[in-house]
Amino acid sequence: MALKVDRDLCTGCGLCAQLCPEAFEIGDDGYSHVIPGADESLPCVDEAIDQCPVGAISR
Repeated sequence: MALKVDRDLCTGCGLCAQLCPEAFEIGDDGYSHVIPGADESLPCVDEAIDQCPVGAISR
């Protein structure tokens, strides 16, 4: 399954990028984006999914 950020839910808080900078970044638009080619199996990806305050990250 592909890792994705729902931009309708994302508030751009940046928690995912702090928890897992290998997979997430805050784009120029102020919202979270999955880094192309990111290793979705990293443990920090699951942590970012679990910790997202608005549930915007999914697989």
